[in-house]
Formats: sequence, C-alpha cells, structure tokens
Amino acid sequence: MGKKDIVTKDYMKDNEVFADAFNFLVYGGKQVIVPQRLRPMDSAQMALPYGTSGTAAPRQGYRDGLKYLAAMTDETKAYLILGTEHQSKVHYAMPVRNMLYDAMQYAAQVEKAAHFHRQAKDSRGHGGGEFLSGFYKEDRLIPVVTLVICFHGEPWDGPLCIHDMLSSQDKEVLPFVENYRIHLIEPFSIKEEQLRLFRSSLREVVTFLKYSKDPLKLDKLVKNNARFQELDYKAARLIKECTGAEIEISESEGKANMCKAFEEWKRMEREEGIKEGKAEGIKEGRAEGTFMILNDLVKEGILGIEDAAVRAGVSAREFDERMKSLER
Repeated sequence: MGKKDIVTKDYMKDNEVFADAFNFLVYGGKQVIVPQRLRPMDSAQMALPYGTSGTAAPRQGYRDGLKYLAAMTDETKAYLILGTEHQSKVHYAMPVRNMLYDAMQYAAQVEKAAHFHRQAKDSRGHGGGEFLSGFYKEDRLIPVVTLVICFHGEPWDGPLCIHDMLSSQDKEVLPFVENYRIHLIEPFSIKEEQLRLFRSSLREVVTFLKYSKDPLKLDKLVKNNARFQELDYKAARLIKECTGAEIEISESEGKANMCKAFEEWKRMEREEGIKEGKAEGIKEGRAEGTFMILNDLVKEGILGIEDAAVRAGVSAREFDERMKSLER
C-alpha cells in the first residue's frame, strides 16, 4: 500500500469527513447523515467467482472505506451501508470495480439472512424457493451506496458507467445491459460556489486540489480563508501527499497553518528558481566562452569548421552562422 493510500484512508476514517462527503453528493450539502450514527464495518469482502473448471475460487476484495448508518431520522428506520473508494489517479475500470464491491456486499447480506434462518430453523411455512435460496419473501436488503472521491486536481476522463466501457453500442442490445454508474466527487469539476456545501476540512482539501494547477488563484484562496490557518493536521498531510507540495506541517498541535506553510513553500520555490536561473546563466556563459575560443582557432587556421563544430556540439552550418553573426 502506497503512502497516498495510507494517508487518504486515515483521513476518511473521520466520521465528520465521511458524512460530509455523502451529505455533499447525495443531499446537496444538507446535514442528513449524522456523523455520530456512523459505525465502521470490516472492509474485507468475500466472493466466490466460478472458473471454467466449475470450481469455486474464493476472492477477497478490500474497500477503501466502509461504514453503516445506525439509523436514519425518518419513520421507516431505514439503514444504509456507505462505502468510499479513494483515487489519486483515474481508474479506468471503476464502474466494474464498484459494481463488484456492491454485489459482494449484497451477496454477503443474502448469506447472512440464510445463516440466520438456518440457525433459527424457521423454514416451516416457507416455500421451496425460499428454502433453496435461504432468502425469504419478506427479507429485505440494506441499500449500499459507494462514493468515489478523487484526491487529485485532474479531470476524470475515465468511464462513468458500464455502458461507457462496452465495445458494442447496439441500440437494440443496450436496454438489456444493466448500466451500473459510479458516484463521483471530482474537485476539478466542482464549481467554486459549491465548495461551501462542505462543512468539514474536506472543503479545504477539495479547494486546494481543485486549484493546485493554478498557483495565483490558490494563493488568493489560501490567504483569504481563515479556515486554512487552523487546518486539521490529517487534512494538511493529505494535501501535501496528493499534490506533491513541499510544505512543512507539524503534527505537534494537531492543526496546521496552511497560510504560513504555503508562503514558506512559495519562498523556497522562488529561491530554487533563482538558483536554477543562475546555474543556467553560468552554463550558458561557459558555452559562449568555449565557442569564442573555437572561433579564434578556426580563424587562425588551427581548426577546421567541421572539427570546431563537433567540439562545440553543433552542426557545421550552425557554427558557420554563429561565426558570421559575430562579424556583423
């Protein structure tokens, strides 16, 4: 597991951040999912795909994040299983990956129901189909919602649904192919006025990622946002890892002043640029001095143009043109 994966998973474990992501995308920023009602789940899921030999080959998949909602506030007392997938790069098979994870979760629920009925020995009064499947007519599944979060500032140019991945786009066939879609939080496409819909530090994370390729805009936003002055350490660490920004942040106080860190980073970038510029100037100066010496040697008849050109690292024609330009 790479460092980015570790950092993003650690950040998304926070119930406030986790709930914020779903409230943003599902409920348009309304605080419907209450962080205190979220409970962690085992992210390991088991499936039994069958190979050509007909033998079952267990396969295990790990979601990046998985929690269940203890109870909704409405009268139906519905439950939800919420999963997140964190992407530092575009995943071009994401619809298939999420579809598999969700199917595995539903399969696990069916198996759990069947296990419960076997333990309870309550098959009397239930039909043969119910007995064979282990899932009774009155049994119900808990809805599963998977959210993909992009922890980068690039546009998502991958497929958004199964239909986007198909080789055949036959209009007669497509209606019979289930079109599994992914639900995406993509900083690049989020409008600036939508950023306020986030309530947690996810607002600053998404903001920084969105404008990570626009330093002037980012500089203005960081300076004018007081929330960047006391940013959660885990959020600041995620920003550093996912953008590659060489910013210094301290874990000691649990908070990070991104304004100071950003200013220090810009200062270091300027100094590095000056150093590189000076080095390039010295390099160019040395190259020019070498050419002048070779030019004199050609004029004195000690070297031919072809030989001098080889030593200067240019073609004979380029060397001759530079000689002529010096005489003007």
